[in-house]
Amino acid sequence: MWNAGEAGPETLRACAYDNWYVESTQPDSTSVKTYPNVHKDINDQNGKPFNDYSVIRSAFAGRGPGTGIYDVAYDLWLNGVGNGAGVSELMVWTENRKQVPAGEKLTTYTAGGFTYDVWAEDEGYVAFVSRTTQYAGTVDLKAMIAWAIGKGLIPPNPTVNQIGYGIEFCSTGGGKARFTLSDFSVTMS
Repeated sequence: MWNAGEAGPETLRACAYDNWYVESTQPDSTSVKTYPNVHKDINDQNGKPFNDYSVIRSAFAGRGPGTGIYDVAYDLWLNGVGNGAGVSELMVWTENRKQVPAGEKLTTYTAGGFTYDVWAEDEGYVAFVSRTTQYAGTVDLKAMIAWAIGKGLIPPNPTVNQIGYGIEFCSTGGGKARFTLSDFSVTMS
């Protein structure tokens, strides 16, 4: 958990990597407390060059409780994982409840019948925030990364180091809430 000093309890129950839920009680605040997630590490997080892939696609199913402040999202790490010089973070929010990404809204991106507001920050952070809640589906992550590269938001041919999907939450409004993930797969070739 992040911000552990102000965070409430959290319990994760897992049947499999693609079938789990989190029950949590978080205070009514706007700071991110945690991001329980499942992720695929590429080459032990050392990554592989983006241009080596013709396909990077993922299937997902996840949903929040409809109360509090949270997003259900992909978190992709490029040119490394975590904070560091040259590392980029690209997020794809499939559900958003009152959460605001870092940076500023720049433009929109449309694919697969969905429109995303694109937010970015100078430190290599990009967030595609779906205007419509998507509880399940597939996303063409390669196309989104390529688009971000084309717009100069991500450096050319980054390494793809990690692809995660989970729930980033700030608040449950002070009451107990359940966040559920019921599908996750990644196809890379």
